[in-house]
Parts: sequence; C-alpha cells; structure tokens
Amino acid sequence: MRRWLGHIALAAAGWTVIGVVFALPGLAGGGDWRGALLGPLAQWWSWGLLAPLIIAADRMLPLSSKQLARRLAAHLFFSLLFTAVYVYVFAAVRAALGVGHWQAALDIRTLAGALRGMFLWSWLIYWLIVGAWQAYQYYGRYLAGELRMERLEKQFAEARLNALRMQLDPHFLFNALNTISSQVEPNPKLARGMIEHLGDLLRLSLETRDRHEIPLAEELAFLDHYLTIQKIRFGDRLRVETRISPDVQYAAVPSLFIQPLVENAIRHGISGRSSGGTVIVSAERAGEQLRVRVLDDGVGLPPGWTLEKSAGLGLSLTRDRIAGLHPNGGSSFAIRPRADGGTEAEVTLPLRWHGEDSNGRAAR
Repeated sequence: MRRWLGHIALAAAGWTVIGVVFALPGLAGGGDWRGALLGPLAQWWSWGLLAPLIIAADRMLPLSSKQLARRLAAHLFFSLLFTAVYVYVFAAVRAALGVGHWQAALDIRTLAGALRGMFLWSWLIYWLIVGAWQAYQYYGRYLAGELRMERLEKQFAEARLNALRMQLDPHFLFNALNTISSQVEPNPKLARGMIEHLGDLLRLSLETRDRHEIPLAEELAFLDHYLTIQKIRFGDRLRVETRISPDVQYAAVPSLFIQPLVENAIRHGISGRSSGGTVIVSAERAGEQLRVRVLDDGVGLPPGWTLEKSAGLGLSLTRDRIAGLHPNGGSSFAIRPRADGGTEAEVTLPLRWHGEDSNGRAAR
C-alpha cells in the first residue's frame, strides 16, 4: 500500500508540475491568476486520471512484431475514445475546481465544441502518453537485459575461476604425493613427517576453497607447509629466503598462487643441480601495485622456452586464474631468465587490502 501511495503521489506531483509550466505564460500576463492557473491544472490533472487507463489498455494489446498492425489499429481506436472521454473528464475537473460548469460534463455539445477546438491537441497528448510509456518500458527492458547479462557474465567468471582452482588442487596434491612416495622405502620416518605436513596443507587448501582471494599472510602460511615438505626432501640442498615487506602482509592475493611458482623453481631449477640452490620469495609495494617475485639460481630456462607454449599445468592455471580475477588488465604474469643465472617469476597485482572490493571500498 505504501508503494502504491508513493507512486500516486509521485504521479500527482508530475502532472501538477506540467500544469504549472503551461500556466506560466498566463500568469506572467497578469489578469485573473486563478483562472490562468487552474485551467492548465485541470487539463493535465485530467490526463493524469486517464493515464493509468491508457497504460492498462496498452498492456492488453499484443506485443509480437507480427501483430504490429493490429496494435496500431487498436491504439488509433483508443486514441479517439480516450480523447472523447478526456473532453468530459476535463469539463468535470474544471467544474470541481470552480472554473467551469457541471452541465458541460453532461452535455453532448461539449464534445462537438471540442471537435472545433482542442480535440486535435488532446488527441496528440494521448499519443505522447503512449510514446512515453513505450519508451519507459523499452528502457526498463534494456536495463533488465543489461543486469541479466552482467549477472550471467559474473556467474561465468566465477564458474571458470572455480574450475581452474579445482584443476590446481589435484595437480598440487599429485605432485606432493609423488614427493612423499619417493621417500616411503628409503626413509619411512621422513615420509611420515611429510604426510603430517601434507595434512596441514590439505586443511588450509579446503579452508580457502570458497575464497578466490586471501590475505598475503595466509598464502605465505600455506607456502611454509609446502616448503617444509620440500626441505625434508632436499635437506641442505634447498635454501629458501623470504623478503616480505611488512606493509603488504594483508594485501589481497589469489589463493594458492605462490606455491606453483615455488614448485616450478624447485622442480625445474634446483632439483637438477647436485649442489642444490636458493629460492627467494619477495613481496613489496610498487606504487599502487603489489609485486611478488620468486627467484632461483638454478639451471635456468631451456632454449626457446616461452610461457605461452612451454609452461606446465601449474603455471598455466595460475596465470589464467590471475587474469580471470583481474580481467581489465590490472595484473601481469611473467617468467624470464635472471641476468646472473636462474629464473625469475614475477606477478603484479592491483594493491588492495583483504576485505576491500575492486574499487577500494570495504567489502560487506
């Protein structure tokens, strides 16, 4: 009821404003201000009373483009009918406002007089009301279509990100189990310790499954468990350094995106050297971006290696997830050789804090 009362009040105000605008020339000319104001108000208030009936009649007509001729013919009939009705409604409203006579609202000669004067103008107003209603409907359907398309695009993006994450989890688990299986026979105690850390890794992975972005601190905690497994495996051959700026600890980052970079550095850079090597993980602020780098001093990239053609599943999925989270080009992903040997992986992301949306506002 409140909603309907609000609509009625808004419509009444709108028709009143139109009436006042049409009354301004008469009011500016001086003379009888009462008649100059109430005459136009009676005219537009009358159309305000008829407008809901005109809209109801329009809604009953067929919408199909094949029945457009029938629709136009019906409106032609309605235009004459409603214009004739308007003549008497206008006479009644004028009488109610005290600027006309009630007899005119019941006299057939009122319509005959209108045919010689205001009928054509009133007939055009009918078509203006119909046109305004059609424009409103079209705009409403357009907005609804835009919102529906935006919602579908968002759902598609969410489904794609979830699919990429679901691919990444089994890939990571398979590689971790492969690492553990290599130690089961030669060192069962070591394998049990690795299984315990794998359990912690799986728990953290499940906790972040429904979150595409997490604080950098959580991502680093996940990475610590993974590195513990690798350190057990490689011993002193694997050295890890972390260089994390304190001011980016709670920056929002994609979940499970550093581990594939570190895994790639260890598997393809460090494991091939008998002396092992060092992996450096760094994160720092670069203007309005977060720069995360994973560097190693391993064997480096093979000749002709490219990210587009040569990257494994882990790197490819990570790159696609980052691009999906930032579809407007706000991120970058690069793998390149280091000048002093080894490989460098660099990811830049828009700098946001966990709990903020893409516009920097606190998420609710």
